[in-house]
Amino acid sequence: MLLRLVAFAVFVATICATRAQQLVPRSVQWSKPSQSATAAPESAWLDLRQIETAHSTVQAAPAWVESVSLAHGKEQDGQPAKSVFRIRLTRPNDDCQILLFRLFFDDNQHQQPELVAWDESGTQLLRSGSLGQGTNLATSATTIVPMIGVSAIDLEVPGDGRSIRGAYLDWMKTSQVMHPVHAEQRELMPEPFGAAAPLKAAEQDAEVFGTITAPLAAETIPIGSSVQNGAGFQFDLEAQPLVALLTFELASPQIDVAPEIYVNGEDVGPASLFLPDLADPAYRGLSKSLLDQMQFQYTGWIRAQKIVPGSSLKAGANDVMVLAGAGTTASAIRETQIQLKYLWDKSDYLLEPLK
Repeated sequence: MLLRLVAFAVFVATICATRAQQLVPRSVQWSKPSQSATAAPESAWLDLRQIETAHSTVQAAPAWVESVSLAHGKEQDGQPAKSVFRIRLTRPNDDCQILLFRLFFDDNQHQQPELVAWDESGTQLLRSGSLGQGTNLATSATTIVPMIGVSAIDLEVPGDGRSIRGAYLDWMKTSQVMHPVHAEQRELMPEPFGAAAPLKAAEQDAEVFGTITAPLAAETIPIGSSVQNGAGFQFDLEAQPLVALLTFELASPQIDVAPEIYVNGEDVGPASLFLPDLADPAYRGLSKSLLDQMQFQYTGWIRAQKIVPGSSLKAGANDVMVLAGAGTTASAIRETQIQLKYLWDKSDYLLEPLK
């Protein structure tokens, strides 16, 4: 089995960032990046799959990725054996102080990885805690790592390490951002590859300009393609809305098969998926022996939405069910919410005569 890297120097301007778990101790002091920074260092994609030597190829990586190694541990004191991927890094220049580390892995319940940062003396500086949610789905998780003093990053995972697929690394920079005072407060980090900003269901209903936003469930709910494995929600309405918008985040979907939405027993059609750029490493191909066309799965969380006609809802009790798309073996949803639009005193609408 082989994990090999050769370094080369290419400078491209690819400064990306994402919502993530942040590992920033209070004691860390940051120097202000210079206004005339050198050309942005190249981002890195590290293929961490364990491939037999006969079928492997030498990987290319930027010069700031010094080496990648894999060590298999032994079971100790009743604890399962762990595998450790060690990635040795060096900061390309003084302006590179924060690293975006996006790990791609199979989110197995008992094999959740942890990220650990070390300095040159072998002192542990940071530990992420368990990544993922134990959904047993292919996914990705992003950690923001302060790199001053860090010389190596370990990925510790129980088992043989085959649940780890790859890592995307990019350096971050800071800038001033303006936003409307009354706009929804979000983490001020744009998503890499044009992905939608993370969805966060509110804890209580909120009303703005005649539109009510109501949380249905923030927790992660597994879904399948049958009614028995669907995610169901029940809620009461005081009055029938003009139109509604159902929104949730979806885990590891097939990109050409969206979830089906049922409202009060009526199939209102598939949801719409907000897909990132196709360059995103989270896309994974699937080729079946009897099919010529390769299918693709997005191994992460993406946003899904569905417009629900007002006529499908009613005053009183309502129910909504979300089923995974046909042929999807397993998926999950989270941060589910619904928006309900009503007339208000400043509604803008036109009355068109019948022809």
